[in-house]
Amino acid sequence: MRAARDAALPGAVARALPLLDPAARPAEPDVAHGYLDLLDGAADAATGATQRLMLSRALPVVYDRWWRPAWGRVLKGPLGGGMRDEHRIARLLLGLTPGDGVLDVACGPGSFTREFAHVVGDAGLAVGIDVSATMLARAVAETAPGTVAYVRGDAVALPFRDASFDAVCCFAALHLFADPDLALDHMTRVLTPGGRIAILTSCRLRSAAGRAAGDLAGAQSGMRVFGPDEIVEGLERRGYAEVRQRIAGLAQFVGGRLAA
Repeated sequence: MRAARDAALPGAVARALPLLDPAARPAEPDVAHGYLDLLDGAADAATGATQRLMLSRALPVVYDRWWRPAWGRVLKGPLGGGMRDEHRIARLLLGLTPGDGVLDVACGPGSFTREFAHVVGDAGLAVGIDVSATMLARAVAETAPGTVAYVRGDAVALPFRDASFDAVCCFAALHLFADPDLALDHMTRVLTPGGRIAILTSCRLRSAAGRAAGDLAGAQSGMRVFGPDEIVEGLERRGYAEVRQRIAGLAQFVGGRLAA
């Protein structure tokens, strides 16, 4: 009976269901809105002013075109590169190949997830998870049917089995999570041995003036501003090798490979 129900679901969603932890897998999958809803229609919860915007109805409409590029310029500075550069860095850090399974954590309207799906092809699987119903509605509207599995669920305590993905991306979200350490634990847990991680998040400058600016930005936005070594050391403690970091203004790109 379950096999028959799963076969009737959109292709990518049906393929993503076996990756769910049994405790998180619903008996009757809810895909009424084009994404798999694991939160039973519960209201979105915000951790600060910035995340409240992420959960709004208005922001998803302008997110890719206006919000993310503008916010990226504020964090990275005028020489920090734009969205195209972010996509390029994500591809380099993840090293995706056809047939890979990739998870986009806090995927928003899905622009990175769609690109990952194109790279891994029909033999692979791209899954995007986000807590925001409005962001996921936008992602579904912008994505060709069946090519990506979108999941509404907890992006911190990920609802997937251990070693489910070859790569995990979390761009521009870790600093918004209430418990970023728990989020990193779960991203590591769902990676296969040798799997790759790519992170774009905040970075406190080393100078006193830079630290003060970062603390002020964090206090006003509700986001956490990480120390310049905090994410790198956190990945190394969790067993990542080949950890690479690029700092641009108040932002940092970090990637690594989980030891086999």
